[in-house]
Amino acid sequence: MNNSYLFTSESVTEGHPDKICDQISDSILDEVLKQDKNGRVACECLTTRGLIFVAGEIGTKGYVDIPAVVRQLLAEVGYTEPSYGFHFDASAVITSIQNQSPDIALGVDKGGAGDQGMMFGYASDETDEFMPMPISLAHKLVRRLAGIRKEKKLDYLRPDGKSQVTVRYENGVPRTVESVVLSTQHNPGIPQKKIKDDLTELVINRVVPAGIRSRKMQIFVNPTGRFIIGGPQADTGVTGRKIIVDTYGGVGSHGGGCFSGKDPTKVDRSASYMARYLAKNIVASGLAKKCEIQIAYVIGMKQPVSIMVNTENTGAVPDSAIVRLIKDNFDLSPGGIIKKLDLRRPIYRRTACYGHFGREEDGFAWEKKDSVKIFRKG
Repeated sequence: MNNSYLFTSESVTEGHPDKICDQISDSILDEVLKQDKNGRVACECLTTRGLIFVAGEIGTKGYVDIPAVVRQLLAEVGYTEPSYGFHFDASAVITSIQNQSPDIALGVDKGGAGDQGMMFGYASDETDEFMPMPISLAHKLVRRLAGIRKEKKLDYLRPDGKSQVTVRYENGVPRTVESVVLSTQHNPGIPQKKIKDDLTELVINRVVPAGIRSRKMQIFVNPTGRFIIGGPQADTGVTGRKIIVDTYGGVGSHGGGCFSGKDPTKVDRSASYMARYLAKNIVASGLAKKCEIQIAYVIGMKQPVSIMVNTENTGAVPDSAIVRLIKDNFDLSPGGIIKKLDLRRPIYRRTACYGHFGREEDGFAWEKKDSVKIFRKG
């Protein structure tokens, strides 16, 4: 029996209001880590028209000029024109920063988790990045869109934008791309047909391979017909509101916390990275075609209270045997994860856009496949 279904994922550009906030939170984290690798950061951001509000708990020996970090980030993203309704130098930056609670520090100082919670990692063999195809393509579309804007190949593009990709699966295997949505903020006076023609040629045709397109693949570009007002002028942004974009596009499970603005003692971030690392190495080893891992912690405790592996009946050995391999070969304490993945570095702003996973780039240590041999022994 052929089990056919559609699955859809989305992504957003770095000029999207929520992603502005994620980048600000992670830029502040990076500035702390440049000066103090043991700094503690839990930084949140909200932005709306003409306003950026930064709040959180920071403990560090260094000093961060938060307004300067914010303005530099906004300029690099592209909010440099007053006509965009949001400007790097004309928006107010308000800060409210305090120290980390000493009650939390009691557990973290001795190497324990900074909070309770459950974290998930996922990998599958359906793409070269060991990521689900819909989110992989959605990220590539908006990265390409931002690239042609920055390279000024289309001088009417503005920073805000979104993508969405729908893929048809048959018996759990991706077969065809059924629809693509690409929305981009743009200058006034640009005909809708020109925008669609340009983005189809320069973005969609360059990203979505012809061999996986449905014969009736639908293309939607700026479906309302106009997208002039965008960014924080149009929508309020908040740190941590794009957690599905950040992870696997809705495939698999997700824990309760976001990643951006959190130093690696926060297992919301570090344990999610480790779970992805383990899942990717398991699939890359050939031990399973799909793998989801859950790791759960208690605040102040070093080791997780539970480890779960689910290979969705694609594993070459029982899931319980893979759990045993993990316990025997990996230290899943916060300190062990930080050491394994070298997480006390200022690497986080780049993670805040286009996904934390599926990127074999400098700094993304959790994407390495250097533990494949361990799982091949399984």
